[in-house]
Amino acid sequence: MKFVSDPAISIKIQKMKQRVRWQEASIAERGIDQTRFVLDDNQPDNPEFSFMVIGDSGSGGNRGYHPQRRIAEQMLMHREDCRFVLHTGDVIYLVGSNEYYFKNFIEPYREFLVGGDRPNRIPYDKMTFNLPILPVLGNHDYYDLSLLYSLIAPAITPLRRLLQFQLNLDIGSRGSNQGKAYAKAFLDYLQDFNASELAQHLDQHYTAKTDSGRCLRYEPGQFTRLPNRYYTFRLGGIDFFALDSNTFNSPLPLPTTPEGDDRRRQLKQRLDELEEQDDKILATVPQQSDAIDDAEHADDLKTRITQTQEMKLDVQKQLSTDDTNTIDVEQLEWLQQKLIESWHTEGVRGRVLYFHHPPYVTETTKWDQGQTIAIRHRLRQVLDGVAQAVGSKAADRPLVDLVLNGHAHCLEHLRTVDTGHGDANINWLICGGSGYSLRRQRIEGPDLLEGGQDGEGQSRVVARSQLFVGRNGQGSQKRRPYSFLRIDVQDGRPPRFTIRPYITERFQGQWTNKKIEPFII
Repeated sequence: MKFVSDPAISIKIQKMKQRVRWQEASIAERGIDQTRFVLDDNQPDNPEFSFMVIGDSGSGGNRGYHPQRRIAEQMLMHREDCRFVLHTGDVIYLVGSNEYYFKNFIEPYREFLVGGDRPNRIPYDKMTFNLPILPVLGNHDYYDLSLLYSLIAPAITPLRRLLQFQLNLDIGSRGSNQGKAYAKAFLDYLQDFNASELAQHLDQHYTAKTDSGRCLRYEPGQFTRLPNRYYTFRLGGIDFFALDSNTFNSPLPLPTTPEGDDRRRQLKQRLDELEEQDDKILATVPQQSDAIDDAEHADDLKTRITQTQEMKLDVQKQLSTDDTNTIDVEQLEWLQQKLIESWHTEGVRGRVLYFHHPPYVTETTKWDQGQTIAIRHRLRQVLDGVAQAVGSKAADRPLVDLVLNGHAHCLEHLRTVDTGHGDANINWLICGGSGYSLRRQRIEGPDLLEGGQDGEGQSRVVARSQLFVGRNGQGSQKRRPYSFLRIDVQDGRPPRFTIRPYITERFQGQWTNKKIEPFII
């Protein structure tokens, strides 16, 4: 059964542009940069500051225990010390629907919202943050219901009872509307304004001035909207770049060669295997009359179902991709140009990227996915262009100081070696274990190899995992360590980052906070 569908990249781009009235005349004539904001929180621009990172959190509660809320409570201890929270995507599971924003976002993070003492009175499209939560779109924030499921969802069918009541997948009766729910929740949704309202709004909220022109002023407690689905901001001499990786993750086209034909046959066989696996999983779920008393058993089933759905979508994308597929060239060119400008700006001492899909990862399902390969390939192209433009100015520094991702339901620190590209010697942090069902590390271990049988030339290590925190153990010994990060930015050029992982583990029905020693990168 296919529960979800993913809109075409061209649709995602088109709809999101319409929602922010991308580069319309009234915006362009004011010299407004719609990809930048200034954080106006009445604090000095100190080179030493802290922020938190969460990701893949939007799950609500799990039949008697609530990992997302548990993480939020741990975050509260750092609220006064941190300037903002970065969210690496998948804000709402399973299909980014507005009907789940209260349960899966507003209620768990209520202390971070104005009026959070009465969270049920906060409309999802009127949220104002007292501590900025700055997200990027995850794949689930774009998902819609498949056509078949959308037809049967309004009726109370046995399948819907099985999924919604027994496993609490939070599918509901509608999807994200091609990302509209996320846009209404977090972006400065300009599409609803008439001409006079738009002019007044722009003159009220786009008053910050930077080297790229006017831009949006983000004011915690008053006005907390983001200008676009991808954006940048600067704090303490660090440039942050938030990307929408959902619009450049289309798998690379398979070649029209005998090798390409063999790969297509393998993918079709793999899709049949996943369909069979899906049927077997669903067959193990009790009927409505047989309650799943063990909440953690229900979580295991939910993990298996959503994992096979994700893997099927990736295989389907690989089989349907050809040379006509749209890629978000505009965003990639924007990133390359902004990174080059950043390297040539005197006051900037470091750069941080954050987006949903990780180019490097050792979680069990991700490394060989077509989307992972595509993201890595396209990011390398961007960074190779930056390296060429920056030249010796970078000296022996990596082009980016830190990359933050989600998508993989774990906490992981990786470091690339000399890849032969602009992504060499970079630290990568995956923070995707902040609430939703956790995943394991792959059995192949911490070294990531490219080339060899499935690539060109001899197989070689391109990255190594330094730390992996995810689901582990079997049966009664199974452990579920949920996580978030606090990152302390230090003064200096290049900057140093103290990474402080915070783990709260569910084991045998009990919660325990685990300590992992901070490390500096």
